[in-house]
Amino acid sequence: MNDIEHATPDVDLCNECHAGVMQPRQITYFTWLGEELITVPHFPAWICDVCGRREYDEKAIQWLNMILDPNAGKPTKNQRRTPPLPRPRTGTPRPIQDS
Repeated sequence: MNDIEHATPDVDLCNECHAGVMQPRQITYFTWLGEELITVPHFPAWICDVCGRREYDEKAIQWLNMILDPNAGKPTKNQRRTPPLPRPRTGTPRPIQDS
């Protein structure tokens, strides 16, 4: 057997201490929304087993930001304006004048 076969599987080393391994965990995430403290249980994160550095899942952060957006759930203004429909003509058509 060669060294390649004995190589450890891909591990994410900690960018802070360069000694620990980032382990996936479910944690309670804390953030402020104005003057209110928001807690989110079971939030996906990676935590260093040596120094404790936390890195949060990017998609989960985007999802949380979308939910905590003060405009979430409010109707959006229609940015595209549709041209008005032509009015139906009533009565007799006007004659075309020759010049």
